Amino acid sequence: MERGRIGFMCVRNAGRSQMAMSFAEEECKIRRITEIELRTGGTNPANEIHENVVEVMREVGKELGERIPRKMDDIEMASCDMIVTMGCSTLDTSEMGTEVMVWDLEDPGSASIEECREIRNDIKTRVQKLFDSIEETGIHG
Repeated sequence: MERGRIGFMCVRNAGRSQMAMSFAEEECKIRRITEIELRTGGTNPANEIHENVVEVMREVGKELGERIPRKMDDIEMASCDMIVTMGCSTLDTSEMGTEVMVWDLEDPGSASIEECREIRNDIKTRVQKLFDSIEETGIHG
């Protein structure tokens, strides 16, 4: 498998992209993938991860409470081979040479716990499928 960098982005970096990052870290560990560097960030990061996101991720053994949303700037985005946005981004990566995958997901920030669980499960499935594809065809699909 080729080396590469994947960025998981949303505006606030307080929910969807953090869940995706956590599940991607798990996939790399399970699949023994060391060639891929993972990043997460937002264009306008929040101060903390949404409480309901922390709660539903804890239910599946993932601790996000200590993570801090962070900004991902244009230079860092351009360094990624693939950026996965969560459906809230207005990124223009057309001149970066970066593959962009858009996952149209609801924002869990104001979602009920049950809705947040559904978003979490959807993200986990999408991350697994992404890594299936990467193992089959490489990071550039």
